[in-house]
Amino acid sequence: MKMIASCHCGAVQIAVAHFPTEVTECNCSLCHSYGVLWSYYAAGDVISVPDSSLTDTYAWAGHNVDFHRCRTCGCVTHWVPRDAKRDRRGINARLFPTHALEDARIRRRDGAGTGKFLSWPAGAT
Repeated sequence: MKMIASCHCGAVQIAVAHFPTEVTECNCSLCHSYGVLWSYYAAGDVISVPDSSLTDTYAWAGHNVDFHRCRTCGCVTHWVPRDAKRDRRGINARLFPTHALEDARIRRRDGAGTGKFLSWPAGAT
């Protein structure tokens, strides 16, 4: 069964093997501005990605990853590493159906400073 992340207008849909059990909230200036929660997948767990004609890309400082957004509605949908040797992909978890994230843990990453993951929020399990 495929799990689908879809932008607001539905033009960009990304199928993955499973809904995330953990998502990351990063406080770097870009992720904070986008308002995303990232779910990370190995390339093999991403079943389908949109045709590149459906997205525009942005690479912060011109390196590392290409952030994709829907050309129609503007939703940030995913990122893909520029280095083909990197296996990890990022999908904007906010594009999954709401119920898909009900049990997911939220990790907070200090992307604006140390780059380290911060402690779990109080009460989190």
